Amino acid sequence: MQLTPCACAIALAFSACGHALAQTTPDASNAPLPTVTVRGDKPAASAPLSADSAALLADQPGYASAAAGGVSALPVLNGFAADRLKIRLDGMEVTAACGNQMNAPMSYMPPAQVGMTRVMAGITPVSVGGDSIGGTIELASPAPQFAAQPGALLTKGGFSVAARSVNSEVSASVEGTVASDSLSVHYVASQSRAESYVNGRGDKVLGSQFESNNHAVTVAARGDGQQLVFKAGQQFIPYQGFPNQYMDMTGNRSTFANLGYERRFDWGKLLGRVYWQRTGHEMGFFSAERTGTMPMQTRGRDIGYTLRADIDLAPEGSSVLRVGNEYHSFHLDDDWPAVPGSMMMGPRTYVNINDGKRDRYALFAEWEGKLNERWSTIVGVRDELVKTDAGNVQSYGTNMMNMADLTAANAFNARGHAKTDNNIDLTALARFTPDAGQTWEVGYARKTRSPNLYERYTWGRGTMAMTMTNWFGDGNGYVGNLDLKPEVAHTLSATADWHAADKEGNEPRWFFKLTPYFSYVENYIDADVIGRFNPYSVSTASGALLQFANHDARLYGINASWKWPLLRTAGLGDIAFTGKAGLTRGKRVDGGNLYHMMPFNVLAALEQQQGAWTHRAEVNYVARKTLVDSSRLEPVTASYTVFNLRSSYQFNQAISVSAGISNLFNRNYADALGGVYLSGLAKAKSGSLQALPGYGRSLDVGVNVRF
Repeated sequence: MQLTPCACAIALAFSACGHALAQTTPDASNAPLPTVTVRGDKPAASAPLSADSAALLADQPGYASAAAGGVSALPVLNGFAADRLKIRLDGMEVTAACGNQMNAPMSYMPPAQVGMTRVMAGITPVSVGGDSIGGTIELASPAPQFAAQPGALLTKGGFSVAARSVNSEVSASVEGTVASDSLSVHYVASQSRAESYVNGRGDKVLGSQFESNNHAVTVAARGDGQQLVFKAGQQFIPYQGFPNQYMDMTGNRSTFANLGYERRFDWGKLLGRVYWQRTGHEMGFFSAERTGTMPMQTRGRDIGYTLRADIDLAPEGSSVLRVGNEYHSFHLDDDWPAVPGSMMMGPRTYVNINDGKRDRYALFAEWEGKLNERWSTIVGVRDELVKTDAGNVQSYGTNMMNMADLTAANAFNARGHAKTDNNIDLTALARFTPDAGQTWEVGYARKTRSPNLYERYTWGRGTMAMTMTNWFGDGNGYVGNLDLKPEVAHTLSATADWHAADKEGNEPRWFFKLTPYFSYVENYIDADVIGRFNPYSVSTASGALLQFANHDARLYGINASWKWPLLRTAGLGDIAFTGKAGLTRGKRVDGGNLYHMMPFNVLAALEQQQGAWTHRAEVNYVARKTLVDSSRLEPVTASYTVFNLRSSYQFNQAISVSAGISNLFNRNYADALGGVYLSGLAKAKSGSLQALPGYGRSLDVGVNVRF
């Protein structure tokens, strides 16, 4: 283990992760029928000491994350990932402005800003979002805080720092609130920095270091049954390594503004939101761990609004009609400046996507109501018009070294690029509650997603150009397809939920949930092999050249989650057995496995709470992954078991300390969703592509202070 003296000193003086789970109270009347998860007063011992918000969801059934950069892991729900998921940050829709999705949506909201998470795996009500087929993830800031009475002034603040030894990571945040009874101002800033992590053998995983800086200010005003919340902020990531990509991030600067309004009337509630985000993103090489010269830059802009009315058709919210209109526009420019003196990367700028546009216009209507004391339901329909377009492009040059790209550019420019899709979504769910100790749910959804700009408009056919489009971490190269059709998923899902009638906090005292699911996806956007190459010109390493293509597919599986109290005594406190388990399978109808399907996995833990102490002993088992995508040359990964220990102590309401050991026995393993270790092959210049190694043993410590 490696832990610098500086990291130890800071960690023992400041805080760990309590800020990541800032308390907030959700509006229950606005919660759709599917189960949601609120991050509130959850014990600090169960919270991950990570700078990546994707880690906050690790205990959610059906959820996994695909390895990427240190703050940019890609979420996966029931086998669906990337743009197949709807991800909203305080109601905003943010698009990855990168051919490798290095600036994935969740990377823009660090744990220091997160007050609530909501995960819907599988079936999403039409009022929550469209243009997605696999589920929804929402991250929200803590609810604004106000003084309790007129004339009073509320002032609050805090700071925190966490440290991890496996990559010498230090994360720090500071926040403060000043509020009257009607006006609130909140500011939060955070920074995370880490070196490259080490695996279970003690070897450095090259090119995995990062630094991230985030600032946000929230101004809220309330009165007369209404509330206005304005949030603005900026992110700057000067560097972030991606060991399973051919490039690294050499700069990502984003600025956003988000205005939300809510007002209650006698007839119900009106909600509105307008938002804007601009991103400047650069890729290249920044360290001696992986060298090279190839500047790439993208400029993205998201702008949109949501307007929704919740109309009470019966008293006490027993029957609600939701109607709304949404608009979202994404604009993208992606070009690669010429490298002076290079015959391959010059003399012109390579134009990958020129003036790319993706505009969505949506109308929806949804009814949620109680049929009687035992039955409730939610049904909805959504119509979404998606328009995409892009301008003409150009290759680096016109010489023989650029002939493949020059020919492809001419062919692309000779075609029309504008596409229009009219997508219809349908959702129907029913819930049966025979008594206070059990709930049964069943649902069907027809969900549609149009291709993203990279799937439709990337055009380069040279090997180097194709490898620059790849958010899969598989070491292959991809080219777009102007003829792609939207994906249409038909999903059936059911949930059996047995639980205690009484609750402790936000959860029943005990519960067991079982959720089988099945999705048939028409025109699933997979890929066809059009060539082969040797990554980094290593003759013993193999890569595939692929073109995005539509193929029907089936995805199915089962998720389980539980909490079971084992002991409650004065001497030992409360001891409970908690966890989740899941299995996902994905197949193309015409044959072959889908990429990145999580094998059978179990995350189980013993949790003890006694007075100010909280302890958690955790085991994470992942089975051998043999059902791999042969077209993508996906590596088989061995089974592994990782043990983690975490503890926290709450001195008082203001100060808490946490510590833990991740991967207690220093198991050396390859993450089942880690992709391939490209930066290792680039350094060795020999051998074959191997699966990306996971994190070795780490000592994690911190302190959280509130005042």
